[in-house]
Amino acid sequence: MSPIALADRVERMRESPSVAAAQRVRELRAAGREILDLTIGEPDFDTPDHVKSAAVAAMDAGLTKYTAVNGIPVLREAILSRMAERTGLTFTDSEITIGGGAKQLIFLALMATVDAGDEVIVPAPYWVSYPDMVVVHGGTPVVVDCGESDRFLLTPEKLEAAITPATKWVILNSPANPTGAVYSAAELAALAEVLARHPHVNVLCDEIYDEIVFDEAPCPALLSVAPELRDRLYVVNGVSKSYAMTGWRLGYGIGHPRLAAAINKLQSQSSSCPSSISQAAAAVALSGDQEFVAESVASYRARRGIVFDLLSEVDGLTPALPQGTFYMFVGCAGLLGKRTPAGDILKTDQDVVLYLLDHAAVATIAGSAYGAPSYLRISFATSEEVLRAAAAGIAKAVAALA
Repeated sequence: MSPIALADRVERMRESPSVAAAQRVRELRAAGREILDLTIGEPDFDTPDHVKSAAVAAMDAGLTKYTAVNGIPVLREAILSRMAERTGLTFTDSEITIGGGAKQLIFLALMATVDAGDEVIVPAPYWVSYPDMVVVHGGTPVVVDCGESDRFLLTPEKLEAAITPATKWVILNSPANPTGAVYSAAELAALAEVLARHPHVNVLCDEIYDEIVFDEAPCPALLSVAPELRDRLYVVNGVSKSYAMTGWRLGYGIGHPRLAAAINKLQSQSSSCPSSISQAAAAVALSGDQEFVAESVASYRARRGIVFDLLSEVDGLTPALPQGTFYMFVGCAGLLGKRTPAGDILKTDQDVVLYLLDHAAVATIAGSAYGAPSYLRISFATSEEVLRAAAAGIAKAVAALA
């Protein structure tokens, strides 16, 4: 037994279910099994060549030292330009935070603001890390069930009912992981009306998938719909998903100067600054040629159609068509209670996940990891060949149930 006693905050926090699922796939492959992996939450495309070239050029120019905590000037300029284009508002350097991915910035924002007794409203289905990030900082996640009848989105009525004097934040993720749901401008405006009545409640807007949408119109932003809430919003984004740069670990956030200063202070004492080379690459990704984004989104749209059509034909599965992201949330309640060829009863969505892994060699993630039992999350950020093979394997395994 280790002589080092772990802090209670670590004991209270779960391991990320998505990270655990990806690790399980790696272990099975290392053992010689061929697995069709539909768990991974990252693009299967390579980072665009012009972005990689910018990183090489930065290294050749000697940009390999510490930078300012809130990033190099050219990246800050690219972020300010993109945010102005997206929201119609102007911002300053004092509102910028840049970190090792959007995930780090969400963590630091909660660290900077959440004390014991504070509540954070987390609509479910939720990204797996939100509740645990709240818990590790001593807060209480208030999980609000937002079912398929509500398109998996928080309604004004449910927001109003969840707010208490202890509410510090509400988290809005649009387009959403794991469902691909997107708030319309009208739906955001309705939430803003509720928030106007509760000035102590702030909103953490996770917009990491905002470029990956399948409608013609851009994804609506709360900042542009309700600019009067500006001082109460912290908007987080990054280059990981839209530009296939997950490993570069570069995210950015825009918020009130007081919050930005607090986040930057925390980062100065933890990681000093983001990677200088990743910053140079991100600046070019945000300000350069955007053809890669359009082409990748077109590919995701085609893959979405393939997966939706094929899984819709599987008796007992009910896929929900996503409006954005590269995820599909698939209802599996129709499989619960069925018996496997080995005689086991599928009682939970996790049982379904394990059955598909064992009998179809297809890896998915249980909806219960996202606060929504009786669903599966699959990623279609993989080739059409893999998606067709996975769907065929799932159909065969489901047909073997009694």
